[in-house]
Amino acid sequence: MSFWQRALRKPDLAQTLQADHQLARTLTTRDLIALGIGAVIGTGIFILPGTVAATTSGPGITLAFLLAAVVCSLAAMCYAEFASALPVAGSAYAYGNIVFGQLFGWIIGWALILEYMLAVAAVSTSFAAYFRSLLAGFSLTLPQAISGSFAPAQGRYVDLIAVVVVLVIGLLLSRGLSTSMTINRLMVGVKLLIIALFVFVGCFYVRPTNWQPYLPFGAKGILAGASLVFFAYLGFDAVSASAPEVKDPQKTLPRGIIGTLIIATVLYMLVAIVLTGMVPYTKLNVADPVAFALNLIHQPKLAGVISIGALAGMFTMMMTMIYSSSRLVYAIGRDGLLPPFFGRVVHHLPNHALWTVTVIIAVLGGLVPLTQLVNLVNIGTLIAFAFVSIGIIPLRRHKQIENAGFKVPGYPVVPILSFLFCLLLMSQLPLETWLMSLIWFGIGLVIYFSYGFWH
Repeated sequence: MSFWQRALRKPDLAQTLQADHQLARTLTTRDLIALGIGAVIGTGIFILPGTVAATTSGPGITLAFLLAAVVCSLAAMCYAEFASALPVAGSAYAYGNIVFGQLFGWIIGWALILEYMLAVAAVSTSFAAYFRSLLAGFSLTLPQAISGSFAPAQGRYVDLIAVVVVLVIGLLLSRGLSTSMTINRLMVGVKLLIIALFVFVGCFYVRPTNWQPYLPFGAKGILAGASLVFFAYLGFDAVSASAPEVKDPQKTLPRGIIGTLIIATVLYMLVAIVLTGMVPYTKLNVADPVAFALNLIHQPKLAGVISIGALAGMFTMMMTMIYSSSRLVYAIGRDGLLPPFFGRVVHHLPNHALWTVTVIIAVLGGLVPLTQLVNLVNIGTLIAFAFVSIGIIPLRRHKQIENAGFKVPGYPVVPILSFLFCLLLMSQLPLETWLMSLIWFGIGLVIYFSYGFWH
C-alpha cells in the first residue's frame, strides 16, 4: 500500500457502524432539541440583535436573521442526512473519515477540536465575568488573584469561577446522560422563559415609529447583517455528535438538528422585532442592548433577570460543547488516530475522553487570555461545514450506505450551494485568523503523521 493509499484509507463501514455498541441509547428528540438550543442560544441573543441593528441593518435585522437561517439550513440539512445515514460518534470527523478517507477525517476532527474547546473556554471566562458582576450586586467580591487569566504583573493568577464551572459540567456529564440531560432541559427552560418574558413585557412598549425607516442601510445592510449573525446559529452541528446514544437515530437526529434551527430562528427574530420596536435602532450600539432597553423603559429588575438568562444560556452552551467534544475525542481514539486510552468506554460512557477534554478546557479558561483566539472557532466550524456539505455527493454514491431516513432536497444543488457559501464566509475572516489556523493544522499534521498514520 502506497503512502497516499494509506493516508486516504477508509474504515470498514460495517465495523464502524457497530463500533459504538457499548454506549447506551437514551436520548430522545426532546433531549436533542434541548442540546441544540443549549448550544445555539447563548448570550448572543441578548446582544447581537441590538448591535447589528445599530451598526449594519437597522430594524431590518429581522430579515438578516431570516436570511442567515436560510443559508445555515443548507448546512443543517447536509448534517441531517449524514446523521441519518451514519449514526456514529464523531459527527463531521466520522463522516469525513468514511467518505473522504483517514487524512481528511483527521483534518476535520482537528478543526472541530479547535472549535469546541476554544468556544467553551471563551464562554467560561464570560460566564465568570457575569457571575462576578452578579456577586457584586450583593456586595460580594472575589480576591484579585483568582479573578482573571494568568497575569502576575496585575496580581491575577487564575480565573477560579471559569475553572469551577467547567469542572462541575464535566462531573455532571460523567455521572450519566439522564442526570445531565435533566439539568440541561431545566436550564434551557429557564433561558426560554426569560426570553419569553422579555418579548411579552417588551411588546407593551413597542412603538411602530421606531421601525421607520425599516432598511436604513438598504439591501446591502441586510446582506452584511446576515454575514455577521450567521455565527449566532453555530452549535446545531453538535447535535449529530450524540448519534450512538440516540433512540431511533434515523428519525430523531434530523428532527433534532432541523428543529433546533427553526426554534432558534423564531427566538432570534422575536427578540429583534421587539427590541428594535422598543428603542430606536441608533441607540442600540451598546454592550448589553436588551438590558439597556429595559432600563430605558424603567424595568431595572427585569434587566437583572436577563443576567440570569445569560448565565443559563452560557451554562447550557458549555454543557453541549463539552459533551460533543468528548464524543469527538472518543471517536478519534476509537479509530486509532489518537491513543486507545481516549476510545475506552467505562460504564457505557467515554469518561477518559470526557475528563481529558474537561481538564484542558478548564486550564484554557482559567489561565489563558483568549481574546485573540475566538475567531479560530469560526474557521474550525466553517471547515467542518464545507466538508459535510460537499460530502453529500460521495455519500450518495457510496454503494454500501443505505439511507432510508432524511435526504437533502434539491440534490446536488443544495450541498454545492452550502459548500460555496462556507468558502465565501471563510474568505471574509481576517488574515491573522488564517495564520493562526495554519499553525494549528500544522501541529495537527505532525501528530497525525507521527502517531495516527501508523496506528
